[in-house]
Amino acid sequence: MKLLHTSDWHLGRSFHGVGTLPAQRRFADQLLATVAEERVDVVLLAGDVYDRALPNVDVVNLFDDILARLNAAGVPIVVTSGNHDSATRLGFGGRIMERAGVHLRTRTADLATPVLFPLEAGSPDGPQLAVYGIPYLEPRLVAGGLDAEPASHFAVTEAALKLIRADLAGRADGTASVVLAHTFASGGITSASERELAVGGVGAVPLDLFDGFTYTALGHLHGRQKLSESVRYSGSPLPYSFSEAAHAKGAWLVEITADGLKEVRRADWPAERPLSVLRGRLADLLADPQWQPVEENYCQVTLTDDDRPANAMERLRARFPNTLVLMFEPENARDAAARSYSQRVSAAVDELDLCCGFLDHVRHRPADDGEQAVLRGALASVHAQEAAL
Repeated sequence: MKLLHTSDWHLGRSFHGVGTLPAQRRFADQLLATVAEERVDVVLLAGDVYDRALPNVDVVNLFDDILARLNAAGVPIVVTSGNHDSATRLGFGGRIMERAGVHLRTRTADLATPVLFPLEAGSPDGPQLAVYGIPYLEPRLVAGGLDAEPASHFAVTEAALKLIRADLAGRADGTASVVLAHTFASGGITSASERELAVGGVGAVPLDLFDGFTYTALGHLHGRQKLSESVRYSGSPLPYSFSEAAHAKGAWLVEITADGLKEVRRADWPAERPLSVLRGRLADLLADPQWQPVEENYCQVTLTDDDRPANAMERLRARFPNTLVLMFEPENARDAAARSYSQRVSAAVDELDLCCGFLDHVRHRPADDGEQAVLRGALASVHAQEAAL
């Protein structure tokens, strides 16, 4: 049996103000193409289907379209909810959708209720694959129902897996097992686009909690990665932050037989517009031919000029039209720039000096003659109005 392990679709997410729905529709085409080309038997989606608990209508329609296309292809899907999803809304109609091959595991009540598939096509009485889904477990909300103490990510995940192991122990010998879990397992490498699973403490769960299962399909971290041969994150299908610029996006193709885990290999889904992180002085970035291959990419640029260049974003976009993030980190900060703003205020000799110091502080370059003339005129106008009162 061949499975496609995916997670963290984040349908409806924006990327630094740019809508990603067209890119997500393209990802849907890539997913369906992989399903057809690889003869995938089951798709796994380990949480964060949507980017928010109340997704927009167009976003819900996209997910509906993907489910309909999988159904038309005769390929079932098992879905858990993530920390970005509303488990109740995502799980609505789940018992009815089972009949169409859409298996939703969003409730703790269903933790020990696996989705069963024959491991060998045409052999319904032969060895089976049991797929268990663990939705995102908010410790404060589920610890009591799971008899987990204390209310921590470790305790609730351990309790959930105890229920799953008890069910699995009662099944026939030779039953293979897959666990979907939306959690932060020890050893995973994070990126900036993930929402923290814990506040005020470490929310990671130890890797050995998943020992003994044929395969564990994790969701939450956006980089595709292998924690062990049988425990992996598929990562998100699209990059959702510039910290993911070097990620190769896609999924895992997982083949399981009656003898256990046979093979895990990558399914790559390259983005239509890659991400690039650029750093340097403005003049160098605008002139250096080495940046020609990334001119159309989405760009995050850090300028290292000692003085903040005027109209920097406009000038950058003349060469890199898809620059979305601009930051300034002067290589050789001047003494004046290193001073705190309170020190600047206390050292100002007059109002003009104070205004010019503010400009210098926020943009890392002093006011030029024209700007000083504007400020001088504004101050004279204010003084004239004060005198007339």
